[in-house]
Amino acid sequence: MSEMRAMVISQPGGRFQLERRDIPEPRRQEVRLQVHGCGVCHSDSLTVEGHMPGLVYPRIPGHEVIGTVDAIGPEVNGWQVGERVGVVWFRGACGYCGRCRHGNTFACENIQGATGVTRDGGYATHMLALASALARVPKELDAVDSAPLLCAGITTFNALRHCGAGPGDLVAIHGVGGLGHLGIQFAARLGFRTVAINRGRDKEQLARSLGAHDYIDSQQADPAAALQAIGGAKAIIATVTSAEAMHAIVGGLGVNGTMMVIGAVGAFAVDTLELLGKRAAVKGWYSGTAVDSEDTLLFSSRNKVASMNEIYPLEQAQAAYDRMMSGKARFRVVLKVAE
Repeated sequence: MSEMRAMVISQPGGRFQLERRDIPEPRRQEVRLQVHGCGVCHSDSLTVEGHMPGLVYPRIPGHEVIGTVDAIGPEVNGWQVGERVGVVWFRGACGYCGRCRHGNTFACENIQGATGVTRDGGYATHMLALASALARVPKELDAVDSAPLLCAGITTFNALRHCGAGPGDLVAIHGVGGLGHLGIQFAARLGFRTVAINRGRDKEQLARSLGAHDYIDSQQADPAAALQAIGGAKAIIATVTSAEAMHAIVGGLGVNGTMMVIGAVGAFAVDTLELLGKRAAVKGWYSGTAVDSEDTLLFSSRNKVASMNEIYPLEQAQAAYDRMMSGKARFRVVLKVAE
């Protein structure tokens, strides 16, 4: 049997090691992908550091995957060898449990966990995925450059289209980083009055070039007061990983506004009287399912939304991961696996 190459974490807190393995055969309802590109996401640290319960090692991380179907297992319909597909955090769904039948496939009762966490992901030349987890990738999108659209992209796009704002409404993108630089592009192209908020002014020109209509420096001004001064936000997309920063901005919501939390920070304080008085809300948002991934990719292709990336070869996964964790990458890190 032919061999595959994979960058593997063998224990919590371990470093990546190159392993050669037999290429696996797809099982029931699975397909096998030849991986072309895989994003390196901060959520991969959950696997690397062992923060998710029930993790089994060794494990191959990676949940921003674009590749080509090269084998199909039993009981798989609708997919063909040679199709370009994407795989995200969403592991797949059974389609028949109570949650699936009510349209909540992201919370499937029978298929749980995440790609690259509870099953091997895309830091490898080949991987297996459930057919229900696959998204079709438009031919116009580059397989390596577009890989981050399958986590950072889907998370921001999906939050924006479910935030309750309409064309012309004031929407704030909190943080101009790996998520935020995509959120600005999506928000502007969705027709929102887009406000970028970040510490300092070093990213103001970039934010405006990506489509932001206004910019707030949270070091120089109270971001909540600044948002209220221009009418209050219909939605705030909170991409940052600072509970203090989220607490500081939630007061910027306008009447019937919603703060969509997509950055993981644990607990942060919220003034419930403010929420009550404005009928405002703070809401967490799951990234999305396979169909959400397809929608994100199609919208990105049609509206020229692009991720800004630093590219590394597969064998340099440790350097790529370290660069991502340093917070210095502009703005996503991607492993180039195959042409």
